[in-house]
Amino acid sequence: MKGLVIFALFLLCFITNGFAQSDEESAVKKTINNLFKGMKDGDSTLTRSAFAPEAIMQTITNKEAKVSIRSESVNNFIKFTGTPHQEKYDERIVFTKILIDGPLASVWTDYKFYLGEKFSQCGVNSFQLVKGDKGWQIVYIIDTRRKDNCN
Repeated sequence: MKGLVIFALFLLCFITNGFAQSDEESAVKKTINNLFKGMKDGDSTLTRSAFAPEAIMQTITNKEAKVSIRSESVNNFIKFTGTPHQEKYDERIVFTKILIDGPLASVWTDYKFYLGEKFSQCGVNSFQLVKGDKGWQIVYIIDTRRKDNCN
């Protein structure tokens, strides 16, 4: 009987922890989805809410077999996405991996980017998020970009 009670308590702790992790994963996903919803809708306020004030944005470029890293201004990105434009910026993502340890989250997403309905590029986003007073916010994002092997 005592063993059954201990097992039940262990199981309860495991399940409770699983729900807490699931809630945190949902909150992390919401932040990242807000970024892309803001991009698609041209809503710079929603886009900005996804980023921490000192966030860093970078892209890995590969031109003529030479790999380099290009830094981009988050403020310029937000201004660009919020400026009226004819075609919607539609980045369609798939959450591949989410790791959370307390206030730190690391997220990997595959994506395909469309201008309106026209395919533009694909790649991977790697996000680092921190949970602070405003909830989960992106502090770092780096991505790859390519036009082929975009199954």
